Amino acid sequence: MKKEIITINGGLGSGKSSTADLVAKELGFNRFSSGDFFRQVGLELGLSINEVNKKAETDKKIDEITDEKLRLLRNEKGIVIDSRTAYHWIPESFKVYLDLPPEIAKDRILSSLKVERLRQQSENMSSAEEVYKKITERFESEQKRYWDLYKINNTDKKNYDLVIDTNKNNLEQVVDIIVSEYKKWITE
Repeated sequence: MKKEIITINGGLGSGKSSTADLVAKELGFNRFSSGDFFRQVGLELGLSINEVNKKAETDKKIDEITDEKLRLLRNEKGIVIDSRTAYHWIPESFKVYLDLPPEIAKDRILSSLKVERLRQQSENMSSAEEVYKKITERFESEQKRYWDLYKINNTDKKNYDLVIDTNKNNLEQVVDIIVSEYKKWITE
């Protein structure tokens, strides 16, 4: 049974948060970011986002906290969730993957660090090269954890109802595509 839930995943810097914010606003849905939730867990532990990812490789409780929150959201109605694993925990959701090469993502992330307070606090990076190095490390850490914990590859595009290249489409186009395709999907 389909749920009035949209789960958005994608590469680092692909626009998950911005997209989820605008899709939620457009549809009048609530919004949850597991990335922000995970960053907050890290800050409470006194760790950067990369450090909390590394720690999560050996301390399964860190992922369990986030995963439990995602599983509870399965009971919600009218919510947009940006998360690497929500598609897995909520298979009845409309599952979206935003695709963007890391070479392009690094510049977007560096720009967002200048304006987003939570990211500034959890992701000490000051150059595009440093961003690229850290996002590559983070990606590898996350992929290892998700495989070890759940045997899932969250970058496999076969897991999703919709895949969008966010390099070829601007934010407004991405939002329009998601809203349009979601409305078709939910009424089918």
